[in-house]
Amino acid sequence: MNALPVAKTTRPGNAQAGKNVQRVAAVIPAKDEAERIAATVRSARAIPHVDLVLVVDDGSEDDTQHVARAAGAVVVRHSHNRGKAAAMETGAAVVAMRDADGRPPRLLLFIDGDLGDTAVNTAPLVRPVREGVADLAIALLPKQVGAGGRGIVVGTARRAIEAMTGWSPSQPLSGMRCLTREAFEAATPLARGWGVETGMTIDLLRKGYVAVEVPCDLKHRASSNDLKGQIHRAAQYRDVLLAVNARKMRGAVDAVRHGGTNVRS
Repeated sequence: MNALPVAKTTRPGNAQAGKNVQRVAAVIPAKDEAERIAATVRSARAIPHVDLVLVVDDGSEDDTQHVARAAGAVVVRHSHNRGKAAAMETGAAVVAMRDADGRPPRLLLFIDGDLGDTAVNTAPLVRPVREGVADLAIALLPKQVGAGGRGIVVGTARRAIEAMTGWSPSQPLSGMRCLTREAFEAATPLARGWGVETGMTIDLLRKGYVAVEVPCDLKHRASSNDLKGQIHRAAQYRDVLLAVNARKMRGAVDAVRHGGTNVRS
């Protein structure tokens, strides 16, 4: 039997009971999600070990912040749209301020605002991180009804991650992720725009953190093959390339500094 991987982040425990007492914060970056955010928040609150649901309203023009607060979330708001990476960084910072002294920092479970009632199905992402098997767990989603595209962006991200780290993820753009506070800080500053997931994965694997993919039965609003969907995928492609190229450049600089040894490019 193959041994399970061991996370780089030390797993905290209760010295007396020998049990992991680590809690989890569900962080939900959201923009104009008033129709779905209440169901997402209520569902996220049912995830085991989650004791804080935080919605970062990234400059919404609708009632996202008010609906989320009424559903039981802690809400912080950007006055204007700053992008997903900034919302994730804001969320992590707010969680850190709410972590209690003397207790392990909460794990960060990032959830998209449009998951609705299926948000609770991100629960399997928590276990491998909480038990010290991985530093980062990424959701594998089933095929989404109405999804368009030909997999060009996914394939580009997958090949880049494999070339630069040796790991080939099935769904490199999946935004549902659970990771330790240490791993999150090691991945900052995050890549901007739609390159955030690709950049995070490359950065963490290069630094020796362990990532796994976990099947989760999730449903979200898929990007179709109409003009809006094509524009969205073009933006994704641009941002993924920007994230990848920035890390190639960084790898080249590191190779020069270290004499060209043991650095993937």
